[in-house]
Amino acid sequence: MTPTATDIEPRGLLNPVNQAPAGFDPSRDLPAGFWEFFLPLHRTFTPRQQELALRRVEVLQASLEGSKPKHRFPSEAVRNGWRISLPEWCRDQRNQMTGPADDGELCVKMLNSGAPGVMLDLEDSCVNEWSHHAAGVANILASLRGQLSFYDKKRDRTVTIQPASTVIFTRPRGLHISQAGLLPGELVSASLFDVCRVFYGIEPGELRHPLCFYIPKSESAEEALWWRDLFQALAKWRGLPHDYIKCMALVESHPLAFQMEEFAYNLRDHLIGLNLGRWDYMASLIHFNLDDPDWVLPDRNTIPHNVPFFQNLRELIPEICHHRGILAIGGMTALYPSREDAELNARALAALEKDKKNEADCLMDGAWTGHPDQNAIAVAQFPFPNQLQARPRNASRYPDLRPVPKGVGERTVRGTRAAVRTVIRYRHGVLSGKGASLLDGYMEDLATDRIYRLMIAQRVLHRELVAVKDEQGVAVKHTPEFISRLFDEELDRLLRELPAGAKPEEAGRFRRARELSEAMIVNGDFNPV
Repeated sequence: MTPTATDIEPRGLLNPVNQAPAGFDPSRDLPAGFWEFFLPLHRTFTPRQQELALRRVEVLQASLEGSKPKHRFPSEAVRNGWRISLPEWCRDQRNQMTGPADDGELCVKMLNSGAPGVMLDLEDSCVNEWSHHAAGVANILASLRGQLSFYDKKRDRTVTIQPASTVIFTRPRGLHISQAGLLPGELVSASLFDVCRVFYGIEPGELRHPLCFYIPKSESAEEALWWRDLFQALAKWRGLPHDYIKCMALVESHPLAFQMEEFAYNLRDHLIGLNLGRWDYMASLIHFNLDDPDWVLPDRNTIPHNVPFFQNLRELIPEICHHRGILAIGGMTALYPSREDAELNARALAALEKDKKNEADCLMDGAWTGHPDQNAIAVAQFPFPNQLQARPRNASRYPDLRPVPKGVGERTVRGTRAAVRTVIRYRHGVLSGKGASLLDGYMEDLATDRIYRLMIAQRVLHRELVAVKDEQGVAVKHTPEFISRLFDEELDRLLRELPAGAKPEEAGRFRRARELSEAMIVNGDFNPV
C-alpha cells in the first residue's frame, strides 16, 4: 500500500487497452472502406490523444505534490460575449436515460421509456473488451436507425423501438483509453475509433436529428480542441456543415471543473450542454487530493447529496451554461428501484425525487437515470422544456470547488468492509461480462468502484492521522495487513453465499476479482479503467 504522498502516482498503463482478437484483419473484419477512411484520421488524431494522456499524468502528479487545480482568472473565453444557439430538437432534456450499449434489450427499453434523451454507453457501464464493444456499436447503429429489437420471453413477443422524439447520444470511450490489435505494434485512440465506427456506419438521412455524442472524462479545456477538430474533420469528409455533429460533455474530473467555460468556448460550434457526472467527479476529487489527510472522505453512503464540494459545483454549472445558452444536466442517483422489493422501490423513488428536486432548484435543466421506472419522476422535477432563462441569484463565478468536508458523514470499519465487498463484487461482474452491477440496491459501475478503491487507499495512507472506528467506537488503524484481512474475510463470505450448484468457475472469478481489486489499490491504479 502506498506509504507516502510522493509515492502516490499512477502506476498502471497510461493507455489501458482493449485488444482485438487474434487473427483480426481490419480490411476484412471492419466495414468495407472503413480502414481507408480511418487510417488518415488515426495518423492525425492518435498522436494528439497520446500527448493529452501524458499531460493528464503531469497535472495529477503536480496536484499530489501540492499544486492543486485552480480557476483561470479571467480568460478570453470568460471575458467575451459569445453565446451558443440551442437547436429546437434538443431543448427538452429533462431526463436522459443511460445504459450499456452492449445490452440490446436495455437499449430498446430506454428508447421506449419516454425519456427526452437516451445515452448509449460504450464506456463506464460497458466492459472494455472487443466482443462487448462490437455488440455495443452494432446496437447503437441499429438504434439510430430505429431497427433494434429484442424478444420478450415473458410476453412472448418481439419488442421494437417505437417512434419518438428522443435524442440519442453515443458515449465513446475517453481520451485516456487506447485500442490495440488494429495495427501491428501501434495503439489507436479508442475515442477516435468509437466515434469513427458510429459516424461511418450511418447516413445523415437515416437520422431524426444530427449525430450526437457524449464526451466523457475530459480533464482540460485543451482537450475540447481535439474533439472539435475531429468532429469537423468528419463533417468535411462527408460534405456536411462543419458544425453538423453535436455533443454534450461530462464534467467528471476535478481539473475540468475549473475550466468549464473555456472548454465550452472551444467546443461552441458543437456543444449543447454540460453534465455533472458526480460519481466520477467524486473519484477524481479524491484522486487529486490523495496526499491531503483533510480529504479522507467518510463512508460513501453517509455523504449527503448536497455536500458543499458537490453543491458548489452543482450551482456553478447552470450559471456558466445558461450564461452561454446551453443545458446543464445533473447526475445519476445510484439507489435503484426494484419491482420485487416494495420497500426498496419506495425508498429509491423517494430518494430520486428529492435528489432531482434539489438539482432543479439549483437550476439544472435535467438529470440522468438508469431505469425506465425513474423517468416520469425525474421529468416531473424540472420545468418544461428547460431553465435556460434562469440564472442563480448572487452566483459566484469563482466559488470554492475544494471545500474541505468537515463534519460530514461517518468513517467506520463497517464502511471500509462494505467498500471491500463492493469492489470484489463489481470486479467479479466485469470478469463475468457486466460493466455495471446492481449491488445492495445501488447500481455500481466503474465510477463507484473507483470511489471505493480510492477511499480504501485514503484510509491506509493517512492511518496515523485519521480515525476510522469500529462499532464500539474504537479507532482501527487501516494498515495494509488489515485491508488484506478484510479482503480475505469478504471473499470467504462471498464464496459461502454462492448458491448450491454454482459452477466452479464462479468461485474462480470471485478469487480473481479479489486479487485484482486489492492489487489495483496496492499499485495505485486509480485511473478510470
